[in-house]
Amino acid sequence: MLAKIEISNFKNFKENFVFDLNNTSSFSFNQECIKNKIVNKAIVYGHNGSGKSNLGFAIFDLISHITDKEIVQDYYKNYFNADLNETKSKFSFEFRFDKNILEYSYTKSDYQTLISEELKINGKEYLYIDREKSSIFRTSAKGAENLKKDIGDSNISIINYLSKNTILDDSKDNKIFSEFREFVNKMLYFRALDDKCYMGLEQGNHSIEHDIVERKNLTDFEKFLNDAGIVCKLISQKDSFNKNKILFKFSNRELGFFEVASSGTKALALFYFWYQRLKEENSVSFLFIDEFDAFYHHSLSKTLVEKLKELENTQVILTTHNTSIISNELLRPDCYFLMYPDRIRSLAKSTTKELREAHNIEKMYRAGFFE
Repeated sequence: MLAKIEISNFKNFKENFVFDLNNTSSFSFNQECIKNKIVNKAIVYGHNGSGKSNLGFAIFDLISHITDKEIVQDYYKNYFNADLNETKSKFSFEFRFDKNILEYSYTKSDYQTLISEELKINGKEYLYIDREKSSIFRTSAKGAENLKKDIGDSNISIINYLSKNTILDDSKDNKIFSEFREFVNKMLYFRALDDKCYMGLEQGNHSIEHDIVERKNLTDFEKFLNDAGIVCKLISQKDSFNKNKILFKFSNRELGFFEVASSGTKALALFYFWYQRLKEENSVSFLFIDEFDAFYHHSLSKTLVEKLKELENTQVILTTHNTSIISNELLRPDCYFLMYPDRIRSLAKSTTKELREAHNIEKMYRAGFFE
């Protein structure tokens, strides 16, 4: 699980912006929101321009060089902070797998050019390179003793280089390293705004309609919409390209789903598209949904959070402006985070007052109690 990220000189983040998900709170309610002393379900609030979207981009910068998956390059333009006269961005991640801690830090000169990398497992160096000093990397990985350590002018991550050129044994550190790579490969970012951006997990363009029908989930999707308050009857048919299309069935005619659906209903279809995958066991390790309920009624927002809470093995971070779901019935004060351009911290750490389950924390938030 992701335990902490520290960001410097990336977009609106200047120096040492820290998002810490390590948790030592003693709240006894909604314990499923915490796993292995790390926040497992989190909702992030912040004013427009505070950096909520950029937080997601910072976390998913990992997949640009650790995986073979593409990132949305448009979102990684203007890589450096415009107020700083620096030409390096630095990212430091801390992951926890059971009781083991993996720390991975790297610097870049742009979104695709690595300068240095360092990976530690339980405080011990596992991989290290500084390309400004040498093209030779160090590793303590068991099974990599005879691996060529000079990567020349290649920009490949030493994580990928090690993984693709060595058969590692099943020593403890190698297993933790493998867990880390698997975790990153199963990360997913998406948002339902106009661009419908997504990163990680899968590649390529997908037809939401075709995918739902191919998975034989049309009836379930119809029930999903009805449960969300959208009363409808759905049918499917093939288009001229032999792709499945979904239609609303009315009394006198049938109309294409995406031709007449509202923005909120289309956003629900996108959510359902990914939710099919989220429900599959161990399919998604980490989920970041930006502006997850931009088109939803507040009661529907709560319903979707409750569905995401059921995903025990998926760490979830949501961003929103919807204060109606700040409730101890849904999450808890250490799982709601307030974000500013220079810091982010939970409600629990934003006050010295003892917070209890009976407190109306939305009312307290609106009153400025946590500012």
